Amino acid sequence: MITVTEVTATAEALKRLSDEGVSIWLDDLSRGRIESGNLAELVETKHVVGVTTNPSIFQAAIGSGAGYEEQLTDLAVRGVTVDEAVRMMTTADVRAAADILHPVYEATGGRDGRVSIEVDPRLAHDTAATIAEARQLAWLVDRPNVLIKIPATKEGLPAITEVIGAGISVNVTLIFSLERYREVMDAYLAGLEKANAEGLDLSGIHSVASFFVSRVDSEIDKRLTVLGTDEALSLKGRAALANARLAYEAYEDVFAGERWTALSGARANKQRPLWASTGVKDPAYKDTLYVDELVAPGTVNTMPEATLDATADHGVITGDTVTGGYAQARADLAAVERLGISYDEVVQQLEDEGVAKFAVAWDDLLNAVTKSLTSKGVDGE
Repeated sequence: MITVTEVTATAEALKRLSDEGVSIWLDDLSRGRIESGNLAELVETKHVVGVTTNPSIFQAAIGSGAGYEEQLTDLAVRGVTVDEAVRMMTTADVRAAADILHPVYEATGGRDGRVSIEVDPRLAHDTAATIAEARQLAWLVDRPNVLIKIPATKEGLPAITEVIGAGISVNVTLIFSLERYREVMDAYLAGLEKANAEGLDLSGIHSVASFFVSRVDSEIDKRLTVLGTDEALSLKGRAALANARLAYEAYEDVFAGERWTALSGARANKQRPLWASTGVKDPAYKDTLYVDELVAPGTVNTMPEATLDATADHGVITGDTVTGGYAQARADLAAVERLGISYDEVVQQLEDEGVAKFAVAWDDLLNAVTKSLTSKGVDGE
C-alpha cells in the first residue's frame, strides 16, 4: 500500500514540472486502465491532466482483446462491420476517459482535462475525408473535453482550418519540421478567424500542436553514427532538443503577433506546443531527457507511463530549460547540416514514416478485430 508520504515524494518532480507551467498528459489508454481505476489514480497522485491516444496505442490495447470481450460479443451479435466495431470501442474508451478527466477540464477552464482521438490514419492525405471523419468523431465521443487529432500533412492543414472553424477542438499531430509547425499555427489562426466570422465563441475552442521529439534524434543519430567522426559523434542527442526549442521560439513569435492580438481580444486560446514522442529510444540517454530539457511555460508533455514513472522517481526539474537555448539550438542544427545531413530530408522522411506506421497499426487493429468478430460468428465485412 502506498502511503501519503510516498506519494508526495514520488510526485515531487511532477509537481515541480506542473508548477513550471507544463501540463502532464499520459500517452496511453486502455479499457483496463479505465476500469481498474488506474487512470483516476494517475490524475490524483501523479499530476496527470490529460490523455493522448494514437492508432498504435489502440492496436496494443484492443488487439489483445483484454477487457473488450463483452463489447465484441455484443457487436458481433449486431453484425456490425469491422470499421464500425473499432470506432465503437475506441470512442467508448475516449468517452470514459473524458468523463474521468472532466473535473480537471472544469477546474482549468477547458485548458486541460483533455482526451485525444485520431482520425483514421489512412485518410492523412485526403482533406475532405479528414474533415468528415473529424466531425463524426466529435459527434460520436460527444464530450466537450475531446480533442480530435489531425495529422500535419499538407492535406491536413486545410482540414485543421475547417475543423477549428466549425468549433471543434483539435490536436494536430505528427509535426516534425519548423516550417510545417509554422504552417500548423497559421492553419489554426485561420480556423479561429473563420469561427469568429461565423459568430462562434472562441473561448470554447482549444488546440495543441504535437511536436515529435525522440524520433528526430533516432534518425539523425543514426546518420551521425555512420559518419563516425569525433565532430559527428559529439552532436548525437542534440538535434531533437534543438528542434523542439526552436519550435517554442516560433510559438512565442506567432502568438505575440498582430494577428493573434486581434483573436486574443475575441477571447481565443493559444495553440499550445505539445512535446510528443518523449520516451527515450536510445538507452544511452537519461530516460527523462525529453522531460527535464523541455520545460517551458504553456506547454504540454505527453508521456508513456514508463517516462512518467521515471520523471516521478528521478526527474530533475530546474526551471525553464527552453527559452535561453535558442542560439545553441540553431548552432546545433547548423552543425548537423554542415556534415551533409539534410534537415529537410530527415523531417520529411519522419513525417512519411509516422503516417505509414499509424496506418499499419490501424490495419493490424482492424485485422485483430476482424478475427474476433469472425470467431463470434460474424465475418466483419
